[in-house]
Amino acid sequence: MSLYPPSHSDHRLSLENNSEGSAERIVTTLPSATEIVALLGLQDRLVGITHECDYPPEVRSKPVVMRSVFDSTKMTSRETDDAVLGRITKGQSVYEIDEDLLNLLAPDLIITQELCEVCATPLREVSKTIAKLDSKPRILSLTPHNLEEVLEDVVRVGRATGTVRKAEEVVFQFQNRIDRVRKICSGPELPRPSVFCLEWLDPVYCSGHWMPELVNYAGGNEVLGKFGEPSTVVKWDEVLKADPEVIFVTVCGYDVSKTLAEISTLTDKPRWNSIRAVKQGKVFVLDSPAYYSRSGPRLVDGLEVMAFLLHPELFPGYIQPRLAAYSLSERRFI
Repeated sequence: MSLYPPSHSDHRLSLENNSEGSAERIVTTLPSATEIVALLGLQDRLVGITHECDYPPEVRSKPVVMRSVFDSTKMTSRETDDAVLGRITKGQSVYEIDEDLLNLLAPDLIITQELCEVCATPLREVSKTIAKLDSKPRILSLTPHNLEEVLEDVVRVGRATGTVRKAEEVVFQFQNRIDRVRKICSGPELPRPSVFCLEWLDPVYCSGHWMPELVNYAGGNEVLGKFGEPSTVVKWDEVLKADPEVIFVTVCGYDVSKTLAEISTLTDKPRWNSIRAVKQGKVFVLDSPAYYSRSGPRLVDGLEVMAFLLHPELFPGYIQPRLAAYSLSERRFI
């Protein structure tokens, strides 16, 4: 999920053929790729990750080859936005790669991305670093703009690592879950509430890429999001004019607790209490890095969470993942 437009550089070094490869030493430069590698049972081949790779928990002990140039955990959303925008406008990366460590790890495959300069090291930075390495690994670049492309990327990783059969099996299972939600939430008589997915607090960003698609599949109507496109800043007056019936606060990279620490940035805005979602108690803070901001397999879990929040009567017995969703009006996790 992107806060700023992607770089459109022409560094197409990724593996784009249909032949199945193999990889014994894998480095990932984005958390979603780490999740895909683990999903395919390749944790033992994963030799390097980023400082943000935290799922599944067992990968946290892996060597960190890439980290942010500043500590956003100690910054507000406004400070982070200013810092990121300041570096990008100067042509500087938001991340730094430990070239010595990467050289020592000697990966034969590096999985990176071209989608967003904020979410992970862009391909052009990885390409510069690889040019300095003693051995030249293959690069697989992932650039999904919607949920279907995320699933396709799982197969691409499988093809690049010699696990395409496993990849196709898990994608089949994910597709069944997606189809089930879509079928349940597609009845002609089903009310489709208007939804606003807020992707950043200060300034306010609408959602982009796969988020409007998830809302649609879950039986809602995203009123400000940009399907298949980067998220953008929206004026507060636009939010008030849209007057959504449901607000999902899905701040990119923020879990629920971090979002709640800054929630007054949102709730103190003019006429906040006049919005239908607020009056009806339909404002939900969601765990974004776990289920929404990463272009990985847990987006399917996020879809199910959304569908339940929008139409709980259609999913009797559903139990949400722990700490996935927080009701702002009830002040509790659901």
